[in-house]
Amino acid sequence: MSATRSRRRRRGHAAGGGHGDDERWLLTYADMITLLMALFMVLFSISSVNTSKFESLQRALEDAFSGRILPGGKGTTQAGGAEATPKRPSPEPPIPAIKPIDTMSANDKRQIKAEDEAFHRLKAQVDAYAKKHGISDQIETIVTQRGLVIRVLTDQLLFDSGLAHVKPPGQQMIGKVAHLLGTDTHSISVEGHTDSVPIETSQYPSNWELSTARSSAVLRELVADGVTERRFEAAGYSDLYPIDSNLSIKGRARNRRVEIVLLRKAFARQKGPVTP
Repeated sequence: MSATRSRRRRRGHAAGGGHGDDERWLLTYADMITLLMALFMVLFSISSVNTSKFESLQRALEDAFSGRILPGGKGTTQAGGAEATPKRPSPEPPIPAIKPIDTMSANDKRQIKAEDEAFHRLKAQVDAYAKKHGISDQIETIVTQRGLVIRVLTDQLLFDSGLAHVKPPGQQMIGKVAHLLGTDTHSISVEGHTDSVPIETSQYPSNWELSTARSSAVLRELVADGVTERRFEAAGYSDLYPIDSNLSIKGRARNRRVEIVLLRKAFARQKGPVTP
């Protein structure tokens, strides 16, 4: 009798255990529901884009891949954890030191005044040509301490992206500039500039080679159009001297340029050290 009760008791325990096993599917079902809810939350979050945050992320990624040190990455290089103020490049390349105008001789002052008048006449002629041919947004002229700067934005006028072969519209424009420079006697510096986006091709391993090749290409066109080659020097400055922000498409387009600089004779004569 006792053995019979024991068997019944064991059967009861087995039946209870079997009932628990049958309900284990609820755990798997709950896990699946949780995962589905997480999936829907992720899908909802990525369907709504915060434009300002997206633009901030875009700028941060551009800075990261440009090789610049990102904010917060400079503190470890400073003594005591102090953060240094980043150096901003000069808006134009280094120029030779020159005497202040109040210490110049009367002859030097007359020469500078005559140069300014000649530069402004040539500036007006280049501006008129650019306006006539609808390229005023790609050619800028400015009289600076260095001399007359004829700034030519390269996109769609001088070069294709990543190349240094002057395009036909650029050749026509350079021919006109060469004609205007033919009667002038100032030394000329042809300077290539790029944006901060790195380039790495078999022909141009970096922006240094590209900017130098572009300035040399423009120099060759000017010489071919009749400007005396002894007047020239060529330089490539990569992205060291931007004239606009590299954080926007429009700014980078302005930084991709070649500048034809008619140097003041006082600078051309100066053989001392350059200053930034």
